[in-house]
Order: sequence, then structure tokens, then C-alpha cells
Amino acid sequence: MKNVCIPIVVALLAVLMGACVEEEKFETTADARLTFSVDTLEMDTVIAGTNSVTHRFTIYNNNAKGVSITNVAFLNGISDGFSAIVDGTYVDGNMPVSIDCRSKDSLLAFVQITPEESGRDEKILHEATLVFTLANGVQQKVVLVAYSQDVIWLKGVHVQSNMTLSAQRPYVIKDSLTVEEGAVLTLEAGVRLMFPANAHMRVNGRLVANGTVDKPVVLRGDRMDYMFEDQPYDRISEQWQGVVVAPGSYGNKLSYCDIHSGSYGILCEYSEGITTEKLRMENCIIHNVSGNALEAYNAKLFVGNSQISNAGGDCVLLYGGDNEFVHCTIAQFYPFSGLRGAALSYSNHKGDDNYNLVNARFVNCVITGYSDDEIFGDQLEGYGRGVFNYYFQNCLLNTVEVVDENLVNIVWDKISNKVNRAGNFPHFNLDALSYDFRLDSLSVAVGAADPAMTRQYYPYDRSGKDRLADGKADAGCYEY
Repeated sequence: MKNVCIPIVVALLAVLMGACVEEEKFETTADARLTFSVDTLEMDTVIAGTNSVTHRFTIYNNNAKGVSITNVAFLNGISDGFSAIVDGTYVDGNMPVSIDCRSKDSLLAFVQITPEESGRDEKILHEATLVFTLANGVQQKVVLVAYSQDVIWLKGVHVQSNMTLSAQRPYVIKDSLTVEEGAVLTLEAGVRLMFPANAHMRVNGRLVANGTVDKPVVLRGDRMDYMFEDQPYDRISEQWQGVVVAPGSYGNKLSYCDIHSGSYGILCEYSEGITTEKLRMENCIIHNVSGNALEAYNAKLFVGNSQISNAGGDCVLLYGGDNEFVHCTIAQFYPFSGLRGAALSYSNHKGDDNYNLVNARFVNCVITGYSDDEIFGDQLEGYGRGVFNYYFQNCLLNTVEVVDENLVNIVWDKISNKVNRAGNFPHFNLDALSYDFRLDSLSVAVGAADPAMTRQYYPYDRSGKDRLADGKADAGCYEY
């Protein structure tokens, strides 16, 4: 009996399954329409001659029956460098593409652009339209938009004699860029140097950046696309390496230079003496690096009206030397690691090696961050220790409040203040990783600066605003 029942049960199941599986009909009625996740697909800026990242959009069929797409093509056959794949089918000009979309189902479309070089300096707008023709004759469209940028490619560049780069187009450094001993590399206002992930700049000679408030010199990574919506890779650290200033390099001058999103910012390697200035940085930004933003060994530095912010290591790390900072904002709000370093660290030694801290002077500065204490002075004690000189005047400090003759006219970034730490800067957009270090009106840094020092050094803030228009000056590089 068991052997007889099994075939009968199997036969019955087959009949039932056949009744349930009915071939879907694609009767595209006159009122049938598809729904698209975007009307316009806006892509990122792409370096001309290279492929963009792949973007996608979704096509939904919310109708009760299947819908047939009889053709997908670029309007008038013009793709303007775009290419598309819809449901696994490559869209090639006006070649008929027939695709069926089941009821309550969806299709994926992938779009990429490979723009040709235009020979022009400015960005070029690219637009094309994908037309979806349904079996009922209805045409539905998705507009594709992107920009391309011609660049100047530099590969294996060793600057052996004086060279000046102008701001006609961005420069993409294919590997690394080295300024050899005895040579000067001058970057004119508006120059943009873009480095891939493994590339850096090494300065054995001299580097001069002549940026302006309206046309800064920019050193950044070469990725121009977005990791997520409203979050470009340019706001993510480790997009390139950074700038190394060699032991024998002196007289480097950076004005309105923006260095960001590297593995480190500027590393000044050990100098034999501090009688000659190694680096002068004015109206500059070093921001969003995974290591130390400004690290110097036994160097003579002057940093003025500058922002040094958000480092996975320390924002400023000084081993000895003669260092002066005036009207700077040193702010540690690095978002990618809870193990971030301090806003400021200074020492007269590294391990057992002495580094005489002849001077670490901070005037009219803001030094703060997320932690309870953002300032660390490390003095080697015992026989043979080097000098350890520090001085803070008219600064906002986020550290332990102490009485010290080397701390003059200090305002403290305390929890009891109306605003403190990140609250000093009301224009942060943490979701978009956008940081604006202009002060809040309630910050105790407002009016905290010594106006005499302001008048002597920087009567205008980093953005060009008159600091003394209201008769008082604010600490940091930005006037409220």
C-alpha cells in the first residue's frame, strides 16, 4: 500500500504546483508607468580621462501586472561619456533593449562616466538622458549629470632647480613629489596638488606657498567622489600621506595653505640647529589627518593665524626647538577614533634623547578638544635634562586649571562655562564631517586676546575679518 500511495501523492503535488505557478502576463496597459528612485542622477566631479565610481538607481513596477520595456537608449543617441547597464543589459546607443519587469518587482540600473579631456581649465558639465520606452508607447526619463576636471599629471617629479607651479588646473601627483636640496618649489595662489593614497611630498630644498584668502593653495587626496551622500572622500583622513620637511631644509614659507585629509600633516625632521627658521606658517589650515598634524623635532617654527585641527595623533607635537604660535586655533575633535591624541603636546625629550625646549610660546590661541585635558607638557627630569621653557598668554586652554607664572591672562575651557569644548564652535556638522571653527558668541575666547599683540601681528583674522572693529579681539584664528 505504501508503494502505491507515494506516486499518487507526488502526482497530486505536481498538479497543485502547476496550478499555483502561472506565467505572468506582461500586458502593459495604456496607463501603466514605472517609478524611478531618482529623476536626476547627480554624480561627483571626475578627473577627465578616468572612470568614475559606479552609481545606481532603482526602477520599480508598482502595477498589478508586469510591464515590458521595449527600449532603453540615450536621448538622441548622445551619451556624453556616460555608460549604463540596466538589469544586466548594456545600453549601447539606440540599439533596442527589451526588458520585462514583473509586478511589484524592481530593476537595478548602473551608471558610470568616462569623460574625455576637454583641454580647458574649468570644470565641464556633462548631461545625458536615459529614455525608457514602455510597450504602451510611454517614454520615461532619467537625467544624468556629472562634472569633469582636466588635470596636469605629474609622475616621478624631482624638483632639481627652482620651479613655479601656476593655478591653471589641479595637479595630480602620480607617485610622490620631491624638492631636492638647493631647489625652491613655489606654489602660486590657487594651486591644487592632489595625491593618491601612497604619495607624499618631501622637501629637501625649500617650499613656498603663496596662497591668498580667496585662492588658497590646497594639498589633498585625489579622490573627488563621495563615500556616502553629503560625505566626500575629501573629508576622510588617509587619502594621501603628507608633507615631510627634511633635516637640511630651512626657510619654508606657507601662506594660506590648506593641507587636509592625509595620514599626517607636516613632519619637520630633526634639525641640527634652531638659529634659522625652518617653517613659517601663516593663515594656514592643517586638518583631518590620522596621525600627527604638525610634528617637529628641534625646529625653529613660527605659526600664526592658523587652524590645526582633528588629528588621530596630536594636533601639535613639539620635541624641543624654538616654537611660537600666535592667534592659532588648535582643536582636537578627530571623529574616527576614540584613541585620538592631544591638541598640544610638547617635550624636551623623546625616550632617552634630549631635545632642548628653548621656547614653546602660545599667545592669543585657542587650544581645546573633546577630552578633559588637551595639553601635555613632558619634561625629562634628573641629571642631564635639557631646558624646558613654555609660555601661554591670553589663551583659551582646555587643561587642568593651575596657577603658574608661565600662564598669563588665561581663560579656562571649563564645564561650568556657558559653552565649552565643541560648544565653542556652533557650526559643526558632525553627520557631514564638516567642521567650522568660528566661535560661538558665548565662548570665553571672545574678547580674550591681547589687543596689542593682535595689532602687532594679525589685525585681521584668517578669513580677512577686522579683529579690532569692536575694540577687542578674540583668541584663535577666527574672530567672532
